[in-house]
Amino acid sequence: MAKLKWGMIGGGEGSQIGPAHRLGALADGVFEFAAGALDHRPEAGREYAQRLGIASDRAYGGWEEMLEGERNREDRIDLVTVATPNSTHFEITKSFLEAGFNVLCEKPMTMTVEEGEEIVRIAEKTGKICAVNYCYSAYPMVRQARAMVQAGEIGKVRLVVANFSHGHHGDATDADNPRVRWRYDPAMAGVSGQFADCGIHAMHMASFISNDEVETLSADFASTIPSRELEDDAMVNFRTSGGTVGRLWTSSVAIGRQHGFDIQVFGETGGLRWASEQPNQLIYTPVGGRTQIIEKGEGGLHEDAQRLSRVSIAHPEGFPLAVANIYCDLADAIRGETRAGLPDAVAGVRSMAAVYAAVDSAKGKGAWVDARPPMFR
Repeated sequence: MAKLKWGMIGGGEGSQIGPAHRLGALADGVFEFAAGALDHRPEAGREYAQRLGIASDRAYGGWEEMLEGERNREDRIDLVTVATPNSTHFEITKSFLEAGFNVLCEKPMTMTVEEGEEIVRIAEKTGKICAVNYCYSAYPMVRQARAMVQAGEIGKVRLVVANFSHGHHGDATDADNPRVRWRYDPAMAGVSGQFADCGIHAMHMASFISNDEVETLSADFASTIPSRELEDDAMVNFRTSGGTVGRLWTSSVAIGRQHGFDIQVFGETGGLRWASEQPNQLIYTPVGGRTQIIEKGEGGLHEDAQRLSRVSIAHPEGFPLAVANIYCDLADAIRGETRAGLPDAVAGVRSMAAVYAAVDSAKGKGAWVDARPPMFR
C-alpha cells in the first residue's frame, strides 16, 4: 500500500511539540514527510525542512505559500498538521479544509467558540477530516478503559475525577521567561491560561472514557503568582448529559508534580485508574473484589487497545507513540475506515466552549453555567 503524503506547518527547530509529531507520523511507515512550512522565519523554515529530507520545491517559507504550492499538485499532501501558535490555528485550519485538505490541528483548535463552530461546519460541508491532537486519548490503556466502560464492565459511570497538574511554572522568579510568560498573557493565550493549556486535556479524557459529554460546570480560578493575568490553578466541577459527576483540578504551580495527568472513573460495579506517568498500566477494581493491574500488551485486551500496542508486554511505548496512534487512526480514516476514537472538530469546539464556560463561571464566583457550544444546545 502506497504511503500517504504528510505536511506540517510550524513545529520547527527547537519546537516542543514538533519532534513528537514527526516521530509519530513516521513511526509506522504509513506517511511520507512530503512538505513543510516549519518556521515563521521563511529561510529558517526552508533550510530546516530540507535538512529533514523535504525536497526544496516543497520546503515552504510560510503556510500561505504551502497552500498555494500544494493545492494543484497531482501528488498533493493527504494530511497537514497545524502546530503553530494558538492564535493562528483557525485561519490555517479553515484555509486548508476549504481547499480540500485533511487537517490535524494542535489544541486548542480555535481561540473562540464561534470559530470552532465554523470549523465543524466547514469539515461537514467539505467532507474532509479535521482532527484535534488530544493524543493522550490514544494511549492503548486509555482505549482499554474506554472499551471497558462501553462494554459495561464497571456499570453505569457515577463519578469521574481527573487532574492535569505540574509545578514547572511555580517559580515566581522565572515568570518572565518567554516560554512561560505567554501562557498567562491574554494577548497570546486567549481568555484562559492553565485550564485552556492543560485542563481541557483532562476534560476531554473524562468525556472520552465515559463516552459522555460535559453539559454544565462550575469553576474557581486562581492566579497564585500576582504578575499573571490569567489563572495558573483551576478547580472545575462538572455534570455530564448522562448524569455523571465530574471533578477536575489543573495547576502549573504544584511544585513536586512532574506531569501529573491522571484520571479515575468510578462506576456502579467497579473503578478504573490511569496515570500518564505509568501509561502501560490500567488499575481495575471490581466491586467487592481485589484491585487488579491490567498491562499493555497482555492477552485478552479489547481490540482497540491491542491494535495500538506495538511492542511486547512490559516495554514502554510513551508519548510519541501515543501521537503515532492518532496518525494511525487518521490514516485509516483517510482511507475510508472510520475510527470512533479519533478526536475530531466536534471535540475541539466542545473543549473551547468549556473554556469559555469556565471563565464565565470563575468570574461569577463559581456559578453553574452551560458548557455546551450553542450548536449543540
